[in-house]
Amino acid sequence: TPGPKMASAVDHWFMALALGVSLLKCLFINAYRSTDFEVHRNWLAITHSLPVSRWYYENTSAWTLDYPPLFAWFELGLSHVGRHFDENMLRIQREAYHSEATVLFQRLSVIATDLMYILATRECCRSVSVQKASKDILNRPSFVLAVLLLFNFGLLIVDHIHFQYNGFLMGFLLLSVAKHLQSQHLQGALLFSVLLNLKHIYLYVAPAYGVYLLRSYCFTKDHPDGRLNWRSFSLLRFFALGSIVVSVTALSFGPFVAMGQLPQVLSRLFPFKRGLCHAYWAPNAWALYNAADKGLAVLGLRLGLVESGPQASMTGGLVQEFRHTVLPSVSPSVTLLCTPAVLWLFLRPHCSASFLRALVLCALGSFLFGWHVHEKAVLIAILPLSVLAVQSREDAGIFLILSTTGHYSLFPLIFTAAAAPEVSLMLLFTLFSFCALTKLHRCSLLGFLERLYLLGVAAVCAVCEIVLPLSPLGARLPFLPLLLTSVYCAAGVAYCFTRLYGSLLRTPGHSKAKTS
Repeated sequence: TPGPKMASAVDHWFMALALGVSLLKCLFINAYRSTDFEVHRNWLAITHSLPVSRWYYENTSAWTLDYPPLFAWFELGLSHVGRHFDENMLRIQREAYHSEATVLFQRLSVIATDLMYILATRECCRSVSVQKASKDILNRPSFVLAVLLLFNFGLLIVDHIHFQYNGFLMGFLLLSVAKHLQSQHLQGALLFSVLLNLKHIYLYVAPAYGVYLLRSYCFTKDHPDGRLNWRSFSLLRFFALGSIVVSVTALSFGPFVAMGQLPQVLSRLFPFKRGLCHAYWAPNAWALYNAADKGLAVLGLRLGLVESGPQASMTGGLVQEFRHTVLPSVSPSVTLLCTPAVLWLFLRPHCSASFLRALVLCALGSFLFGWHVHEKAVLIAILPLSVLAVQSREDAGIFLILSTTGHYSLFPLIFTAAAAPEVSLMLLFTLFSFCALTKLHRCSLLGFLERLYLLGVAAVCAVCEIVLPLSPLGARLPFLPLLLTSVYCAAGVAYCFTRLYGSLLRTPGHSKAKTS
């Protein structure tokens, strides 16, 4: 455990980093405006202007409320601050509304609520193992982790350029992870329950939480040989966890259950009619599947084996259902796959590394095989993996591949060509990640083929941003750059998933969590 002087020094450099990244975010206030500005502005108007009973029925705008109730209450709280900037933003209307005051408020609200993320990062830094103090700050896992989390390129581009509140939400996830690493399991469970009722996408990692808490908290003792001791199951602990989950969910959904609106709320939260893929393909298994279907359709058309070519709707950038031409079409039930990796936690009772790897695997598994996955969902895996990267050489190598491919795949969120500031930010973050993690672990982290693959990302970028825009092929096939980006990055994400799965299976069963 670090002494008071060391803790004070850590607080000083951490506060400097937190202040620096907050000032950096302010530079993006006048960045381009995405449709998500209107989405959240409309939610501010809905929650501020209408009674609770009409929140999940209002459909004047196309951007209806489709987050869980706790996030709706969060929007209501923001609206009471926003009215002091521009009351017109709180009017429900079909047309989009933008004003300089509205945009300023929305940008500042993201920066302000990121305090939750800063707090979570601080707790994660306190939770990583510290072998010995080092005068070289790059040899300190806590410092490297703080930079990897606070200056994460993905969060900067998604929240502070594109615009969303992922930092606020990821703060709950990382703080929950930190509490579990510190063996404060009830606090961790409470934070995760709140998170699920803020945004249901975090159901991706719920299996890892459920198995880990059942195995490591509800079972209090193992046999001397490490086997599970069924007699050590604690009903008191089980009911304590259950009461936390039920209480938070009841507070969130209770009013809507009482009004008989639960089916309506759930229909908004799980809109399966939006189609298999998002308007811009996430780099997952379905991007590979779609590309294979299009390739086979084109080949079959030329060989006279199929009567019609691939459907343009699949690559039209629209949110809708479509059917594959050659390969079997995928239904929502097919995508409801849960990786069996979390079951391995039953054999890893006190290993926090196993919990984190299972959490990342759940996130990546859902990202690879989920229905209507958004590109930004890859951050649910990248950010927790940062904690493992500063403690494990193997995890550091996986992190470098996943963060590079996952972050590059976010560029299509910006509807203009990749601008110099965004490219520079990614290059700086990537270079720091490579240099700091290599120095921290004092060895090469990637093999030859892995380095060659990452060099290919630069080649794909050059083709998509320079070659295709200047060629007739790019004008004829405007979706081709995104297809190349998604398919190439999907291969890297799938590779990371495979390596992490093997890493989880090789984790020693009885290495206890190390916390500082």
